[in-house]
Amino acid sequence: MIRKAFMMRLQPGGLAMYKKYHDEVWPELVAEIERQGIAKITIFENDPILFMYSEINDLESWNRLWHSEIHEKWGEIMNPYMEFNSEGLVDAKEVREIFHLQTKA
Repeated sequence: MIRKAFMMRLQPGGLAMYKKYHDEVWPELVAEIERQGIAKITIFENDPILFMYSEINDLESWNRLWHSEIHEKWGEIMNPYMEFNSEGLVDAKEVREIFHLQTKA
């Protein structure tokens, strides 16, 4: 399993609706996430910063999801709450893992 993490930035005031939609995530989006080999997604917030942690089966998992029809529909709903960079993409940066510890606890 490959661990990937990203930091993203929300629009001011966007957290409540971002969280609402994620609390009611579409079953068909969950099915697509699983189909693309994404085993786990956890999102943390420190408004306006989001930190997303995921476990994926292969390095192309996220690219396949982001280019799927259902994720494009999800993006149309999420875009008003997200900050975008100068290239017109969601202001997201990959975070590199530098330490991992797993115990028997």
